[in-house]
Amino acid sequence: MFSDIARFLLDIVFTLFGAALILRAWMHAVRLHPLNPMARGVQQASNWLILPLRKVIPATNAIDWTTLVALWLAALIYLVLAWLIGAGALVPPALLPSLAAGALLMAVKWALNLIVWMTLAQAVLSWVNPLSPLMPILHTLTRPLLDPIRQILPRMGTVDFSPLVLLVIAQVLLMVLTRLGYGLLGI
Repeated sequence: MFSDIARFLLDIVFTLFGAALILRAWMHAVRLHPLNPMARGVQQASNWLILPLRKVIPATNAIDWTTLVALWLAALIYLVLAWLIGAGALVPPALLPSLAAGALLMAVKWALNLIVWMTLAQAVLSWVNPLSPLMPILHTLTRPLLDPIRQILPRMGTVDFSPLVLLVIAQVLLMVLTRLGYGLLGI
């Protein structure tokens, strides 16, 4: 029972921190204004890791490599701690390359989950409260993903099916990543 509780808490903490790191990199890529309250909150939550890493790994104009490396490190630490909780022993050195690749898959999984949640939040807010202060931020973050789908889909009057298509694509990719993760760790 203790290991289940520890694993649950580990999942929550690392998933939220991973989401913050993904949002930070994503906001950098879409050029969200740094004084935006959401941007400031994400930066404050992750500065403790990003600022020391930035001295070694600089961010470029288009890609925040520092945050992406921090995301991978967070995923790697998550997998090592999950192994410790589940197996009750240290990770065998032979498993470290698999964990390193698994950390990359975990980071992508966190990103896909964030895409799902942001798309759902944007869809619900567009029905319930389209003038919410969160809508412009969600629109800025999801637009690079939804616009290519909107160009392919035919117009259906005032109904926009692009969020539904994005949700289906993200869920399919999550299924593929889950299968890859099982194969990588030999389950």
